[in-house]
Amino acid sequence: MLLLQALDVPYVVAGFLVGMLVGLTGVGGGSLMTPILILLFGTSPATAVGTDLLFAAATKTVGSLVHGYNHTIEWRIVFRLAAGSIPATALTLVLLAALHMSSGGARHLIVAVIALALLLTAVMLIARGKVTAFAAPRLGRLDESTIAKLTVAMGAVLGVLVTVSSVGAGAIGVTALVLLYPRVATKRIVGSDIAHAVPLTLLAGLGHGTLGTLDLHALTWLLVGSFPGIFIGSVLSARVPDVALRYVLATVLFIVGGRMALDVVTQTRPNVAALSTVVAPRPGH
Repeated sequence: MLLLQALDVPYVVAGFLVGMLVGLTGVGGGSLMTPILILLFGTSPATAVGTDLLFAAATKTVGSLVHGYNHTIEWRIVFRLAAGSIPATALTLVLLAALHMSSGGARHLIVAVIALALLLTAVMLIARGKVTAFAAPRLGRLDESTIAKLTVAMGAVLGVLVTVSSVGAGAIGVTALVLLYPRVATKRIVGSDIAHAVPLTLLAGLGHGTLGTLDLHALTWLLVGSFPGIFIGSVLSARVPDVALRYVLATVLFIVGGRMALDVVTQTRPNVAALSTVVAPRPGH
């Protein structure tokens, strides 16, 4: 009875819906949870990112256990990505701490990076096939040493992107890995990306926790809703057309990303009216 009284239904529903989407597509956790927290719950951008990072760490851990059991993780890829992402995440957390997470500049930076990451994710969901067809012949001639270096660099990019926005480890990371490792089965690419996301999101989320940008109440109830959602989504995934889901998700991400980008432009645009009062000539001059 006490549990029912404490139940925060809106957070549980949000966690369930995002969890089901993750189960259906393998993408959508950070891509939708952070914007939902910001736009629907009024959470500050920094707190939304920190909360979603630990949400992702928990859900990705479950996915990693499943992939590990099925032997669909390419550990050399995971270690290469982590070699770039872990140091980049640590440095990004230091930078965010120096910017003071509650300041207006930090808020604008976070929202701008989220908007960019959402739009990039949407593009990758729709154009992954075309991007792969264009780049695969060129990347296919690379030697193993170069591929290893590019994987570490990609990990560093993901570390910065995910730490600031909590978005990007899904569609963007998978697309990059498909290009770099065309001979590795897609299920092993996905499994490796999910396994790498666990230490990345855990470190970034704990870092945000030390900065005070974490909502434990929201995190708890989001997780309560997400686990049954992931299970149901995984069961339904074999019955729902993958292409249709990707286009629907991409459309939503374009809309949300465009809305957040517009907010950034609007909030950073100089106040022309205020400026005119400063530079306008005084009477008699």
